[in-house]
Amino acid sequence: MAPFVILAVVTLVLLAAGTLGVSRLRPWPVAVRGGLAAMFTATGVSHFVGMRDVMIDMVPPDIPAPGLWVTVTGVLELAGAAGLLWKRTAPLAAGCLGLLLLAMFPANVYAAREGVLTAWDDQLLPRSILQVVFLAATLSVVTHHVRSGRAVRERRQL
Repeated sequence: MAPFVILAVVTLVLLAAGTLGVSRLRPWPVAVRGGLAAMFTATGVSHFVGMRDVMIDMVPPDIPAPGLWVTVTGVLELAGAAGLLWKRTAPLAAGCLGLLLLAMFPANVYAAREGVLTAWDDQLLPRSILQVVFLAATLSVVTHHVRSGRAVRERRQL
């Protein structure tokens, strides 16, 4: 649940800052990118500090070298978070993070089924709903980029 709270709070704070004219965060995708960057920074760091052993336990047993996979996915999350902060790389970073979420989902299913995580929000249904929310957020960044690119091209053609 903590990743969702981070995503929601940071996104809302950035939206509010943009609405109040405190910053140049008016477009909602900038706020979503900031929320995603904060969320993936927190989850990426947790691959190395605090939850590393739990994350290793979440890796299904038929996947070799679980510690290596936890390290690799942590590095990818941190790299994706950094990529979200730069407008030029944000769509690619968001798309790659969405694919990473899909690739890591089997570990969430395994952890829920095997009781690796016991909190109510780590059970399969709440965890699946959260994954859909995270995927929707990453997809919104990509979709906005595609749509705004089309709009720019259409204006140039006029």
